[in-house]
Amino acid sequence: MNNRSEERLGTEPLGRLIFSLAIPALLAQLVNLLYSLVDKIYIGHIADVGALALTGLGLCTPIILIVSAFAAFAGNGGAPLAAMSLGRGDREGASRILSMSCVLILFFSVVLTAALMAAKRPLLYFFGASGATIGFAEDYLSVYLCGTVFVQAALGLNSFISCQGQAKTAMLSIMIGAAANIVLDPIFIFGFGMGVRGAALATIISQCLSAIWVVRFLRSEKSVIRITPAYMRPDFKIIGRIASLGVSPFIMQSTESLIAIVFTNGLQKYGGDLYVGSYTILQSVIQLMFIPTQGFCNGTQAIISYNYGAGNFDRVKKNFRIVTGICLVYTLGFYAFVLLAPGIIAGMFTDNAELLALAAEKLPLFLAGMSIFAFQIGAQTTLLGMGRAKVSLFLACLRKIILLTPLAIILPRIAGIGVDGIYAAEPISDAISALTSLALVTAVSRKYLSGPLPEKK
Repeated sequence: MNNRSEERLGTEPLGRLIFSLAIPALLAQLVNLLYSLVDKIYIGHIADVGALALTGLGLCTPIILIVSAFAAFAGNGGAPLAAMSLGRGDREGASRILSMSCVLILFFSVVLTAALMAAKRPLLYFFGASGATIGFAEDYLSVYLCGTVFVQAALGLNSFISCQGQAKTAMLSIMIGAAANIVLDPIFIFGFGMGVRGAALATIISQCLSAIWVVRFLRSEKSVIRITPAYMRPDFKIIGRIASLGVSPFIMQSTESLIAIVFTNGLQKYGGDLYVGSYTILQSVIQLMFIPTQGFCNGTQAIISYNYGAGNFDRVKKNFRIVTGICLVYTLGFYAFVLLAPGIIAGMFTDNAELLALAAEKLPLFLAGMSIFAFQIGAQTTLLGMGRAKVSLFLACLRKIILLTPLAIILPRIAGIGVDGIYAAEPISDAISALTSLALVTAVSRKYLSGPLPEKK
């Protein structure tokens, strides 16, 4: 059974293979998205304080993103390497990479829990908390950080299931946690009257269940590659290889944290708590647009890495064209819905009239560039799968560090623009980086996918 799952990456008709791997990954990402969306929907409807509580939860976003960024460093850095090893028939090497990623996840979990617990209050004020919102933010974060190791393991190790071609199993691991979160959220938030603390507790219990499932599978006979204690002695050569690829998804995730800080600070300065609350809603909606496409693309990364490792370059190029085209149809369709019904979408997260009106007004502008962002997601996935770390790293930096952060700081300072400049920074940077990504992945494909397998650099 394991041989069929592994070898079909290079032999099964590509259209059927893409959908068999990408659909479970897409569903898994959608279900995973429910972790944050369900929390926000329930918290936003807490009687009397829902708008402030939602704003407080939004202030925790930079720290939550940092935690997931370190999981991406270990998981998304190691999984493509493991898949390439499988493409070369080296299962032992793939298991060594998996085991070393486990070591990194355990190390990151201990350091992050200690450091963020100690610094959470000053960090929240730095992110834009006010006297009215700091209590909600600190209540959520104090509980959430207790489950850092579960979040790291669930997010970071699941990609090692996907890289074997076992997409349905990877999807199930996420669905277990998400289903638990959906059930536990209203019980803890409203039933036990725990408010935002209840939402955080439901999340870490759910992530714990997912982590247990993932680790158990990766230690079982059902997995082609396995977590092996004998391979968990630090190997800095393997760690260096993981880091060379992991730095790109890490920057993509961690710079989301940077953007959240810049945006919440700017919105607090030029608008106030109401504008910070609107950003929480806008970011939730942009996730509905971004994460399904990311899930669909990530589901096919095993195809890219396996076939690149095996020298089947035509399958790598065809995968990019098919997957990017499908994602582009989705993002354009979603944006059309945003233009037609922004109030309906924003209304999922709040019943506060002022907050709802502001979020509905800003949604069409904020999401405009994301309508073509499928180009960057497809390019980023393909480059990571090929092991092209430097180009992937540049694209990770382009949108958020080179474009979005400076624009969000500069535009509101221009006379007559003010707070609207912060909202406009998002679509401008999204559009430029998407088109740049398309140009770069085309150039890289011509160089590396038109001859014999290049030497690793």
